[in-house]
Amino acid sequence: MSPDLALQKALLARLAATADVTALVPAANMVDGFGIPQRFPSIVLGEGQVVREPLTLEARHRRIYATLHIWTKSAPSARTIAGAVTAAVEGSPLVDLEDGHHAISTVVSDTRFLRDPDGETAHGVMTVDCLMEVAT
Repeated sequence: MSPDLALQKALLARLAATADVTALVPAANMVDGFGIPQRFPSIVLGEGQVVREPLTLEARHRRIYATLHIWTKSAPSARTIAGAVTAAVEGSPLVDLEDGHHAISTVVSDTRFLRDPDGETAHGVMTVDCLMEVAT
């Protein structure tokens, strides 16, 4: 399994298992997908990127970026959800992921809030940054 997919699975599992997140977004509304969801509020795992980490001499280190999209009908609600997601991601290490990948450090490195042109939909975009030792 690719390291970015292993991170996405771990993030979905963590968010679905965190009561402070599921109190705001039902676990059934947390999906790996794209576009504006049919159900609100939602968390959609979107784009990912894998970059060789040049700061270490270990050839197995990669920097994994995962994008989370928060969709709501209220800008304050999007900010509240983003806070709960950040606490869930950074609250305890993800550590061992599927297929032998190992998360060394996982943080939310960026969060942006956008208003959709429809005048109703609020959209939060979060970047999760994970330094990972990938399985061989």
